[in-house]
Amino acid sequence: MRQARTLMVQGTTSDAGKSTLVAGLARLLWRRGVRVAPFKPQNMALNSAVTVDGGEIGRAQALQAIAAGLEPHTDMNPVLLKPSTDIGAQVIIHGRAVANLSARDYHNYKPRAMAAVLESYGRLADAYEAVLVEGAGSPAEINLRDRDIANMGFAEEVDCPVILVADIDRGGVFAHLVGTLDLLSPTEQARVKGFVINRFRGDIGLLQSGLDWLEARTGRPVLGVVPYLHGLFLDAEDALADARAEKGEARLRVVAPVYPRISNHTDLDALRLHPQVDFSWIGPGQSMPPADLIVLPGSKAVQADLAWLRQQGWEESIKRHLRYGGKVVAICGGYQMLGRQLHDPLGLEGKPGSVAGLGLLDTETELEAEKQLQTVTGSLCLPGGAPVNGYEIHMGVTRGLALARPAVQLADGRADGALSEDGQILGTYLHGLFDHPDALAALLAWAGVSDAERIDLSARRQADLERLADSLEASLDLPRLAACFGPGIAADALLAAAPAKLA
Repeated sequence: MRQARTLMVQGTTSDAGKSTLVAGLARLLWRRGVRVAPFKPQNMALNSAVTVDGGEIGRAQALQAIAAGLEPHTDMNPVLLKPSTDIGAQVIIHGRAVANLSARDYHNYKPRAMAAVLESYGRLADAYEAVLVEGAGSPAEINLRDRDIANMGFAEEVDCPVILVADIDRGGVFAHLVGTLDLLSPTEQARVKGFVINRFRGDIGLLQSGLDWLEARTGRPVLGVVPYLHGLFLDAEDALADARAEKGEARLRVVAPVYPRISNHTDLDALRLHPQVDFSWIGPGQSMPPADLIVLPGSKAVQADLAWLRQQGWEESIKRHLRYGGKVVAICGGYQMLGRQLHDPLGLEGKPGSVAGLGLLDTETELEAEKQLQTVTGSLCLPGGAPVNGYEIHMGVTRGLALARPAVQLADGRADGALSEDGQILGTYLHGLFDHPDALAALLAWAGVSDAERIDLSARRQADLERLADSLEASLDLPRLAACFGPGIAADALLAAAPAKLA
């Protein structure tokens, strides 16, 4: 008999705060002693993570697992869609790529995807005391209602309550909430038990009349108004961080291109957050500014993104940067771009064929059908040999003379990546390259800052999860939230006094 109480968080828009709210609630319940698991039936994202069972899920669900004190597992995100074009995506079921489908073909595939969703949900519901489900986009996308598995289609199938979250910072919050509710069917409307307003800044007293109107208009409670948390660091589901912090003591200028199919850009979070690094994303139409270090991130469509780089003038900019003594780090798809040739004989990322790479490393890469998925540890092949840990997610196999000078020596005995003979270029398949504090320090020293401040991304993530949970503890009406769950362990935990914090 299933013991889990399930609550689904849906949003009025993309980026309304669903991922953040689920992560914060997971940490809040976990520190109150509840065995809670996150779940997202269907995710569309190019940021992913490798799980303990050797599969691939959305990065946001991996973060939510950490918030819940768990190792990420493929059951937490049974369907992951990784867009490769504007109308097509790689379909990943239970952590494994099964097909590349157009949007129309995937719509026909959804009944099979729903079977995988229910299978994973059943296992989580059997194993945990609470399941926090994250929706996708908005349930009011009425053109996607047929065969929906991501929002109300799932909620109706498993008969779970729903709360709606909306972002007040973008404006129109009352229209978003009322409009979303009005576009739902009567049975779907009955599932919505309350609202959460996210990212509020200002005098909440000036908001109160609107909250009173919303409750009277809809007959549903406002469960809380969550404040805007400046500087909150949580792994992004897909969107790039749009804020650039002013850093008075920045000593290293780092730039990275925003390809159309950029993937796992969270690899660069440690650089972006470092107080001594002036980091910039460079988008389409922007000239590459002077920099000490260029980072080429991962890509879901390497040949297409390489063509985009060339159209933007990056090929000549990178070569000029190297002539002036600058450094280049390239990760996964970016690493593949550095070689002499890119081969895709099976047409896995576009039309079958080969294209010339940037020719900066003596390598060639061929895409193969089986994706490499594994977590790894090792040490950088730089002075001092700093420890590094991360994960591999790639379909390419890279060969060539440049591999005689590896970038990373892995603990399993394999060598990874390549260092150029002049020491200016480092290419690797290792996602998470910058995450270990010692690896970050060694890479910054290699790039020109020998005494960089030490930062620990994992510790920062944990601290911000605690900060988020503290904010929810203070801003949510926990008794009303407990009523949304219904009787059970989760509700009892929310109704209990907050646990004492450790000094």
